Amino acid sequence: MASQQASEEAVVVIGLGRFGGTIAESLAKLGHEVLGIDHSMKAVQEYADRLTHVVQADSTDDDALRQLGVSEFSRAVVGIGTSVEASILTVVTLADLGVPQIWAKAISAKHAKILSAVGAHHVVQPEASMGDRVAHLITSKMIDFIEFDDGFAIAKTRAPQEAIGKTLRDCALRTNHGVTVVGVKRRGEDFTYAQPETLVPPEALLIVAGSVDKVQRFAAIT
Repeated sequence: MASQQASEEAVVVIGLGRFGGTIAESLAKLGHEVLGIDHSMKAVQEYADRLTHVVQADSTDDDALRQLGVSEFSRAVVGIGTSVEASILTVVTLADLGVPQIWAKAISAKHAKILSAVGAHHVVQPEASMGDRVAHLITSKMIDFIEFDDGFAIAKTRAPQEAIGKTLRDCALRTNHGVTVVGVKRRGEDFTYAQPETLVPPEALLIVAGSVDKVQRFAAIT
């Protein structure tokens, strides 16, 4: 790996625990070249047949990462969750090597702040994000829900009775409820991108977008 320049689509994933391992395997299934790095030989052996390359190495050692060709990668994921110190030092090392895009997992808000400060371009807090998402689903009628940083949300909900049998133009959900219908889905049929003339059939599922409050209020009437 060190002797060859990484392709533009290649990704290095450091830390092959539950988070990093899942990301690495998903990237590989999507057709990306993946270099997996972990300090544990057990993890390396587990992913040896699943990723393009897997090696045991100390990710806080810039010489080791340089020899592995990590500086040639345009994207890196730091999935280390067992050691905050190792996570931070790995991000510092990747930043020193000039990796253009560094994604890192944080286990707390403070950890996230430090990772951003030392060079991570994208910080993910999976436990916190999933906790917020599940809380919204538990306390509403939404089937699925994704909230963005600016208070914008996308949700999957059942169609309200007022829309059944009407076109999106006629039921005027955006005017009446402040949400934009992105698509319509009926069981057993293909997803339909929303157009003014799109008909809302019985038992339809809607993909809607809008502010968190308006999306939640809309879901409540379904």
